[in-house]
Amino acid sequence: MEGTDLELGELLAAAEAAPPGESVEVVALDLQKRFGAECVSFLFVDLIGERLVRLAAAGDAAGEPGEPIRLQGSVYDRVLRSQRQHVETDGQGGRRVVTPVTNRGDRIGVLEVTLQAGDDTVLRQVRDAAHALAYIIVTDRRFTDLYHLGRRTTRTSLAAEIQHQLLPSAPCCEAAEFTLAAGLVPADDIGGDTYDYTLDRDTLHLSITDAMGHDTDSALLATLLVGALRQARRSGCDAIAQARHAHQALLSHSRGLATGQLFCVGLDTGLCELVNAGHPRPLRLRDGTVEEVELAVDMPFGVAAPTGYHLQQLHLRPGDRLVLLTDGMQDRSAAAVDLASVIRDTGALHPREVVRSLTCAVLDACYGSLKDDATVLVLDWHGGPRRAARTRPAPHH
Repeated sequence: MEGTDLELGELLAAAEAAPPGESVEVVALDLQKRFGAECVSFLFVDLIGERLVRLAAAGDAAGEPGEPIRLQGSVYDRVLRSQRQHVETDGQGGRRVVTPVTNRGDRIGVLEVTLQAGDDTVLRQVRDAAHALAYIIVTDRRFTDLYHLGRRTTRTSLAAEIQHQLLPSAPCCEAAEFTLAAGLVPADDIGGDTYDYTLDRDTLHLSITDAMGHDTDSALLATLLVGALRQARRSGCDAIAQARHAHQALLSHSRGLATGQLFCVGLDTGLCELVNAGHPRPLRLRDGTVEEVELAVDMPFGVAAPTGYHLQQLHLRPGDRLVLLTDGMQDRSAAAVDLASVIRDTGALHPREVVRSLTCAVLDACYGSLKDDATVLVLDWHGGPRRAARTRPAPHH
């Protein structure tokens, strides 16, 4: 091996000392020094989830990401789906190594490295470097548009730009008690759907909303709605108080309306306290059977009416899969998709892949042209006592 072996702490410190747009090169340099690695590059998944974009090296004369690589059927697709390192000969006496770059279930991209030699210890250290790179990217994308810019393989409308700023920065999250993933199509246009989640010590908060209207009007209405929900949630409000606050915000500042569902899930118990504001009912996969969850339907947010919102309860059991949808998953041509069958047939897959299967099925049914947003959020409930969960190793996918 050449060079010195940077400890993880030193690697993170070196990345922090570099400009945000160059910290990936710090990891590449570390691998080159330690293992004589060649052709080190990072490829990240684009906004639509169909292509990979190779990050341009700092100082590259072009200064732009490389040509997008189609994801479907590629070795990168297999690595991202399986979340396992891939090793093959490169045809020139070396080894091509492709490793997932993932943080808490959020698959950011892959690290691709060519090694002249590498035993199991070296391969493990490459995996460690990829894990560190995930943390570095999650940190650095707060300070640079490099990663946002590189993910744009299609032109994004203003409404979609506003919409994506409302979404969590990671569409997937893994914890001891649950795994969740969400997706929205089309990712480059329209702008009224949102999903949100956050995790505190005792509760998982979820929401899925659909602001009525078109283009920037729906995106601006969604902005008001999500802002009101987050303000109430961060003030310690439960689901029903959040609903009332959002409803009043739309009445006071807008002429629009929105549907939505708000969930507060107890991590110790799996008990959901929820509000259903005129939104399509969730689907639940339990013991191999898919069924619609029977919920009372209250008025949408922003509708002036004498009736209010009602707090409902739903008990999740370990092994349950809950699927939240917007009506774009069921409207017009999308109604031809048997969502229950897709959910049942993908029962053994990670929620990331379930989201992908559902959204692809809807896009195919609509011949790639949706007239409205279609959003899906998949929650797998693992359950288990909170105290015991803290002793389990953190998931590494």
